[in-house]
Amino acid sequence: MSAIYTLGIDVGSTASKCIMLKDGQEIVAKSLIDVGAGTSGPQRAIDAVLENAGMKKEDMAFTLATGYGRNSLMNFADKQMSELSCHARGAYFLFPDVHTVIDIGGQDVKVLHIDNGAMTNFQMNDKCAAGTGRFLDVMAGVLEVKVQDLGHLDSLSKKRVEISSTCTVFAESEVISQLSMGTDKCDIIAGIHRSVAHRVTGLAHRIGVVPALVMTGGVAQNEGVVKALQNELGCEIHRSPLTQYNGALGAALYAYQAASRRA
Repeated sequence: MSAIYTLGIDVGSTASKCIMLKDGQEIVAKSLIDVGAGTSGPQRAIDAVLENAGMKKEDMAFTLATGYGRNSLMNFADKQMSELSCHARGAYFLFPDVHTVIDIGGQDVKVLHIDNGAMTNFQMNDKCAAGTGRFLDVMAGVLEVKVQDLGHLDSLSKKRVEISSTCTVFAESEVISQLSMGTDKCDIIAGIHRSVAHRVTGLAHRIGVVPALVMTGGVAQNEGVVKALQNELGCEIHRSPLTQYNGALGAALYAYQAASRRA
C-alpha cells in the first residue's frame, strides 16, 4: 500500500508554517516564513516545504489550512479549520498526557483545555496586543534589543522592576520612564516578562490549569516568559522544538484523518 502524504499550513498573523506528514506519523518536511496573513509568506512556506520534500502539490492526499489567514488559501487547501482545534491536536500528538495548552501567538493568546486529545474549553484574548508576541516586539523596539535576545537578557537581571501596565501604550511609557531613570535594561525586560505572565495567568485561571501543561507559539521560545509563567502558575511547562509548528502539525494530522476516510 502506498504512503499517504498530507500537508498542514498554519497562516498566522506574523508567520506562515507548513508541515508535511507521511502516514499521519512521520514529519517529512517543514518550513517557516517570518511573514503571515496578507503577504507572500503562505505561498513561500508552501513552496519551501514541497521543495524540501522533493514533492509536488499533486502528491498530497489532503491539504488543510488553519490560522488567522486560513481563508486566503481557499483555492489551494482542501479544507480550512479553526486554529484552536489544530493546536489541541498538535499538542496531543507531541504530549499525549496534555490537559492544558497555552499558545502565545503574534496577535492573540489562547488557553485550551484538552481531554483525550479533544479541546473541551478555551479562553482567548484577541482584542488587545498585551501579552502577545506583538507586545514583546514593541517592547524590544523601545529597548533597542532584538526580540530573540529578550530571554537571555532576562537571565542577567539582578533587581526586581515592576512594569505594572498590561496595555501596550502605557507599558511603553513605563519602559521609557524606567530607561530615563537609568534602570538596567535586563531588569526592565524581566519586569516585562512578569507582566506578560501575569496577564496570561489571569486568562488561564478562567478555565483552570490542569497538568500536563504545554506551551506553544513563537513566544514559547522565550525562556524569560516561560520562567515567569512557571512561577505564576506554580507548575512545570512542557515545550517541544516544534513549538512554532504546532498549529501546522495539527492541521496535517487532521488532513491525514480526512485522507484516510477518503481511501
